[in-house]
Amino acid sequence: MGLFTPLAVRIGALPWLPRLLPQITWLDRRLHRLSRGRLGLLDLAGLPNTVLTVKGRRSGRPRTTPLLCVPDGPDRLVAGSSFGAPATPAWVHNLRAARTAEIERSGRLVTVRAEELSGAARDRAWARMSEVWPNFALYQRRTDRVIPVFRLTPVPEP
Repeated sequence: MGLFTPLAVRIGALPWLPRLLPQITWLDRRLHRLSRGRLGLLDLAGLPNTVLTVKGRRSGRPRTTPLLCVPDGPDRLVAGSSFGAPATPAWVHNLRAARTAEIERSGRLVTVRAEELSGAARDRAWARMSEVWPNFALYQRRTDRVIPVFRLTPVPEP
């Protein structure tokens, strides 16, 4: 937790925030690009994060998305919440199709295997993630869809 984390939690709970998701993502990507990957909006908020790059299921082109993540041993947990928006984010569909992706970790790209969690494993991961970002519970109440949770496990290098 950082100095600005409580403010970020309050901002993240605003009911109209999902409408600004495209602008927020655009700004975060630009900040990452300008800082050469060293700084993003989640860094400013003092929250753990990663940049996920996954092949587009239709285009085949790499798609990059900054995400809040929760470290879980060597793995990372991510959720397709979109602030509780009604639609599942595109990166979720791409990750389901690709099953592997790359994340930035300690300044380098790491290939990960994605496992979509369900049942008790999802419940445990969701509880862990909600400790880091309490708004996840709010986001689940905002939407009728079940927010997908993924475990990203590093693939050993050959």
